[in-house]
Amino acid sequence: MFFNRCGQTRSNPSRSRPHAMEVNTEVEEEPPSQAIDYTIALPLTAARPLTNRPSIKPVPNYPVSFRRKFLKIYYPDISDRQWNNWQWQIANRVCKPSQLKRFLTLSSEENAAMAGLATRLPLAITPYYLSLLVGHDMDYPLRKSVVPTINEFVQMPEEADDPLNEDHQSPVPGLVHRYPDRVLFLLLDFCSTYCRYCTRSRVVGHGRLHFNRKRLEQAMEYIRRTPTVRDVLLSGGDPLTLGDSRLDWLLTRLRQIKHVEIIRIGTKIPAVLPQRVTSQLVRMLKRHHPLWMSLHFTHPDECTPEASQACQRLADAGIPLGSQTVLLKNINDSVETMNSLVHRLLRMRVRPYYLYQCDPISGSSHFRTTVDKGLEIIQRLRGFTSGYAVPTYVIDAPGGGGKIPLMPEYRQGRDGCDLVLRNYEGKTYRYPDSV
Repeated sequence: MFFNRCGQTRSNPSRSRPHAMEVNTEVEEEPPSQAIDYTIALPLTAARPLTNRPSIKPVPNYPVSFRRKFLKIYYPDISDRQWNNWQWQIANRVCKPSQLKRFLTLSSEENAAMAGLATRLPLAITPYYLSLLVGHDMDYPLRKSVVPTINEFVQMPEEADDPLNEDHQSPVPGLVHRYPDRVLFLLLDFCSTYCRYCTRSRVVGHGRLHFNRKRLEQAMEYIRRTPTVRDVLLSGGDPLTLGDSRLDWLLTRLRQIKHVEIIRIGTKIPAVLPQRVTSQLVRMLKRHHPLWMSLHFTHPDECTPEASQACQRLADAGIPLGSQTVLLKNINDSVETMNSLVHRLLRMRVRPYYLYQCDPISGSSHFRTTVDKGLEIIQRLRGFTSGYAVPTYVIDAPGGGGKIPLMPEYRQGRDGCDLVLRNYEGKTYRYPDSV
């Protein structure tokens, strides 16, 4: 493979203990009878160094004109064809502080974090997603989600590298079997853009989990021998950073397992690399129905025209789309922000599915809100907007307990044979419940 992995092969000495999720001796292998279809053929042109950085005033919804202005300033030698090529985007990710400083003036907290990145979750941002950050101040929500700060190195007593206990629920490398009828299948540890609050920051970005045929066959053999498994969730890393032929090979093999009814793909690609959703990709995906996708959108500003087009292509291919959003302090933890996000998602044909309480991973205290804040948001959505727009608020229980849904207290108690209920306006009603 010729991807610029931006330091992905760095291992973390402080996290080098062996576990089923890590395979340090893997060799990258090609699926049988398939050719690698994502070799970078385009020139890997770096952004031009800027001594006096021009200002770009952000425009709501990021129209094409804004993107072209960004390209004219930062990538003047790049054609539209290159910019819209997902392989070029991956090969030209911003992965070093020196590169990032060409686009953003770093804060003291951001500068202090850069020296420790060799032993933490790497820095990687696609040029496309970086174009969403330019022109905003240091407190911009999208910036906080992908640019590291020194807060990542502060570990609280309640935090852990693997709070969900995935490593101990992994019967074979790269497979997590927590629920009776479904498994989590980790294909690789590579993402086009690394979210700083990633639940699997202990695994992703360090080059320990490759798309390796031997490992994948071992995982699929476990699925084949476990007939209770009817639902397979493909994750990682991001499965859609694989080339079409590799993904097609894997989906074909899974479809050969008769008791596998549903295949889901978890991805943030439409938000950070919408160029990846090509007509060729969706034609291939259509051959493997029933196929579902869990998309990861964090903030309404990710709902750009490019992201909308990517979601439209997937939806037109008959793939149901659901969004899984992590509740993040000072990023999306307001009713106004969440209301805007869920409405934009519905317009993009994406159903808001889960709102996750941020997992207590190491170095996440600056991202985590109170649970009451999550309940407040749900309470202010329910009844005030379409039911389809209201996600289920869940905590993924530390220790491997699985997702536990949380709801505001609409059930007030009983009065004789009546159930006393409170509606979204706070008014009390009674339901006869004598049966």
